[in-house]
Amino acid sequence: MDSDSVRGVRGIDRRKLLGWGGLTAAGVAAGGAQLAGARPGHAAPAATDPDVIPPDARPGGAYDRYVAKLAAEDKFSGVVLLSHRGRTVLSRSYGMADKEKGVRNHEGVAFNLSSAGKPFGAVAILQLAQQGKLRLSDPVGAHLTGFPQEIAEQVTIHHLLSGTSGLNTPEEDLERIFQSRDEVREYYERWARQAKLVSAPGTPTDHAGAEVAIPALIVEAVAGTTYWDYVEENVFRRCGMTGTAFYTRPQWLTDKHIAHSYMRVADGSRVDAVRNLDKGSPDPYQLGKNPARGFIDFPGDGGFATAPDLVRFAHGLRDGTLLDRHYAELFFGPKVPLAPQGGGLVRKAHKSVPADAAFGTYMMPVSLTNGQWVNGRAGVNPGSFASWNIYPDTGWVGVILGNYDDVPFFDVVQREVELLTG
Repeated sequence: MDSDSVRGVRGIDRRKLLGWGGLTAAGVAAGGAQLAGARPGHAAPAATDPDVIPPDARPGGAYDRYVAKLAAEDKFSGVVLLSHRGRTVLSRSYGMADKEKGVRNHEGVAFNLSSAGKPFGAVAILQLAQQGKLRLSDPVGAHLTGFPQEIAEQVTIHHLLSGTSGLNTPEEDLERIFQSRDEVREYYERWARQAKLVSAPGTPTDHAGAEVAIPALIVEAVAGTTYWDYVEENVFRRCGMTGTAFYTRPQWLTDKHIAHSYMRVADGSRVDAVRNLDKGSPDPYQLGKNPARGFIDFPGDGGFATAPDLVRFAHGLRDGTLLDRHYAELFFGPKVPLAPQGGGLVRKAHKSVPADAAFGTYMMPVSLTNGQWVNGRAGVNPGSFASWNIYPDTGWVGVILGNYDDVPFFDVVQREVELLTG
């Protein structure tokens, strides 16, 4: 059963949205990039007009029909949401959050984010920098002990957040089943401390786990609390993200507002990943392991969020709720050109995701697409996927959350990006 909504996202102050399009230009200038499609003496292309709502973005439009068709064919289960300047233009929900208990997906259901939750850690670091409690140029050893000298003295917070640390992290024990938050934290702290410097700091890396785990440890050392508690208090609660949290496996099993992940397994059936810890996906890209093994997502990664909450987070970055203007510019601004596989969308897995150029930022890459900036982050786990994109030139936010793993995910993302960039 689907749901449609054409209303404002609750908790967003419309008065704060008036400057939505102005921040990116300053951030881009600082990053050394130039906006495509804008030439002296020429009007901006129609697709960048912040007042235009494409007909195909509205209920009954091409995007809506496309997702509805996938859902009717049992190829999509989840929520899609398109928001323009704080007003929900399209919201649809399909499939079941919990088939065993008969709970349907809806706007208030939280989905597993996987890597799509990494920007929360970058915001936490920038908040502490804004407060003068750390500097982005600080080396790891300024806040943490026990790392090899070359890492402690040469690798900076900036290197970690921008994906240019030169570090390599050993493989995780993906079959281990954790029983507590403390056990998860202790394991991943040891794991992060096993990182090796394999190339000079400043060298782009590809999804090095230490680049996520070490900043989370720095947040804990500076703030004096766990990473999870810091982010829930200083990010989620500030934005009014009431359905978003770092839920534990017991909560995942019992809370009807958390979508279960349904994995496609080798015999062709789908199984509930949360209730079947011994099952794994046959897809090697998804590591073939069950995300429910972790008890709680490791510090710096993951979490669960509702689609409206991700819109609130996007606006909290722009209206001063989370970061002052200059630190928001640091968060969004391009830092380093990305190779084709970068950007959180794993373009090597699906090269049709449109982009003229892509750049690393602080955990939320930015691309130039059809002459517009698009900040986006995606994550995929067995039985779940998440994507959310911010379109600062026009005030759009697009969210795609799902609890199947055999969805044409990148096709859905592509449809959204092409629709909202013209």
